[in-house]
Amino acid sequence: MKFAVIKTGGKQYRVAEGDVLKVEKLPIADESEAKGGKIVFDQVLLAVDGDKLTVGQPVVAKAKVEAEHLETAKGDKVLVFKYKSKVRYRVKRGHRQTHTKVKITKLDF
Repeated sequence: MKFAVIKTGGKQYRVAEGDVLKVEKLPIADESEAKGGKIVFDQVLLAVDGDKLTVGQPVVAKAKVEAEHLETAKGDKVLVFKYKSKVRYRVKRGHRQTHTKVKITKLDF
């Protein structure tokens, strides 16, 4: 089995070929042309190819993971409600985090 652990957006993900995952929003130049565009993750922390294990210090040299951009969207709304009793203080705010959905196409290490 071939898989890798990559770092993007301050988080770590275990990926294999064909995986579809949501990561923190990636900077894409033009959204209309970016659909199906190629994204390269070069911060590979761990690479496994069968029974060969390579651990980076902190990253594996010359290793990269290629992915295909599927979409950029917003997540579910998170509501934040602040309240203090007896002083008529109430604040209601919402937030929707943006994310990028990618499909892993190639592991190269």
